[in-house]
Amino acid sequence: MAEALKAEGNKAFAAKDYDRAINLFSKALDLDQSNFVLWSNRSAAKAGKRDWDGALEDADQCIKANPTWPKGYARKGAALHGQRRYDEAIEAYELGLKIEDSPAIRKGYEEVKAAKAADERDDGTEALGIGKMFSDPGMLAKLAANPRTAKHLADASFMQKLQLIQKNPQIAQSLLNSDPRMIDVLGALMGFDMQGFSRPEGSDDLPPGVPKSAASTSFPSSSPPPYAKPTSTPSASSSYKAPESVDVEMAGPEKVETDDEEDEGEDEDAVAKAAAEAEKVLGTGAYKKRDLEAAITHFSKAWERWPKDVTYLTNLGAAYFEKGEYDKSIEACQKAVDEGRDLRTDYKLIAKAYGRIGSAYAKKDDLANAIRFFEKSLTEHRTPDVLNKLKDVERTKAAADRAAYVNPALSAAAREEGNRLFKEGDFAGAVKSYTESINRDPSDARGYNNRALAYTKLVALPEALKDVEEAIRVDPTFVKAHIRKASVLFALREYTKALEALEVAREQDETAGSKSTREIQDLAFKVQSAISSQRANETEQETMERAMRDPEVAGIMTDPVMQSILQQAQTNPQALQDHMKNPTVRNKIVKLINAGIIKTR
Repeated sequence: MAEALKAEGNKAFAAKDYDRAINLFSKALDLDQSNFVLWSNRSAAKAGKRDWDGALEDADQCIKANPTWPKGYARKGAALHGQRRYDEAIEAYELGLKIEDSPAIRKGYEEVKAAKAADERDDGTEALGIGKMFSDPGMLAKLAANPRTAKHLADASFMQKLQLIQKNPQIAQSLLNSDPRMIDVLGALMGFDMQGFSRPEGSDDLPPGVPKSAASTSFPSSSPPPYAKPTSTPSASSSYKAPESVDVEMAGPEKVETDDEEDEGEDEDAVAKAAAEAEKVLGTGAYKKRDLEAAITHFSKAWERWPKDVTYLTNLGAAYFEKGEYDKSIEACQKAVDEGRDLRTDYKLIAKAYGRIGSAYAKKDDLANAIRFFEKSLTEHRTPDVLNKLKDVERTKAAADRAAYVNPALSAAAREEGNRLFKEGDFAGAVKSYTESINRDPSDARGYNNRALAYTKLVALPEALKDVEEAIRVDPTFVKAHIRKASVLFALREYTKALEALEVAREQDETAGSKSTREIQDLAFKVQSAISSQRANETEQETMERAMRDPEVAGIMTDPVMQSILQQAQTNPQALQDHMKNPTVRNKIVKLINAGIIKTR
């Protein structure tokens, strides 16, 4: 099963579906924690998502599972490289190379050394302090507060670019060249409007705080600066060529002409939504780091800034849940449901909120409410996860209800009531009372045995047989249950099985002090008489055919050991007595005697 999941995970990884790959490798690891290849593969999938912390954790697990496998050190080196912990990454690759100098490990080793060297060079980004600016924890909040940059945060691809720069400032210059929006970001982080700055033609003046090196390195000569507006637009058939001197109009702050306030409202909404998304990103990061207080703060702010997306509330509920504040988790998720109804939110989000409420109630041991909200979640959207949680809680509640119902004193009272009704001939009423006695104390075999007798009086023999067998299961030494089983089998005309039950009853009775010897003998005599009457006119051929219809008898007769014993007994009857000293052989011989195959005088 683990290998099948690994194969599916490898396919998902090859298709760059990293989330699915991680899920499949995780399921495989649940089945086989010692499989170092699975740890390695999941580390690679997490690295594909640039989850360097997770990739490093899995790489360490891989090495722990098999310290002699070189690829584990390569995975660790790659994760440390992603975190820009170059010296540690080099050390990890070197450990792998000591085990095996493979091309793949050598390539990773050379790449991390090159990255370290490039990081130590001043390539222009340090002159601008870009690394420091983009590593500022409050970067997203600053961008969300700036009207020019706030609208960009709603673009997922743009957010991804920001995250890439945070992890590797060396790529900042290429992104500044390729995406004009980055100029807005740079200005917002520096505290002034890069697009709005204008200078005389030919002047080398730059905004305060920006070194001149930025002028020569920010944009290549093969393309105009992203803020430049050519005075004439080239035709579709011509290609753009940068003239020796370019006449440009430095763009000032954007202005939107409107006939009413509607567009202004839309801009405000975009800013608010972007600010909320920025808080959500910060909250998610804090949640993953288990900084739950910070996560709660950010998710709360996200909802305050944009109260039109209930995912902020469900995330808030998740943070409260992980913190163990289940009442607050329920409150946040219930608000998500209520607000979501008004906002006509996707039913899947409503289902998620209900499911989280159910989980919180389950943690509070309020199983009835947990079941209620899991069922509500499934009504909105059926998922295997919530369905399994519902089944688990239902089983737990059923067991708890049964345990709460157990009361030996009330069980004894119900059994006595059943005895009274039985003596009065109210066998159906007796069954009801004995059932109550069993429910109140399932560990007392007397309730099953007494109900079996009441069922016998009602000629419900199959039910009576089930009850005596349950009584014997609860208490194998209960002689009365063995005797009653023989009585029920006698009533069912299962005479051979009745004799076997009486043999067990006799053994248990001897252990208990032979208190029921007479009762056992009397019933055995009745069974033997019935057998004699049944077989009075049988020929040996008919006896054999009848006996062989019993699978157990047929099995004994085809057993080579028993065939040898029976052949020996034909010439030496005393040998049969010797063989019967073996309990297993004795039981088989008794079975054949009861079936009429072996006749005794």
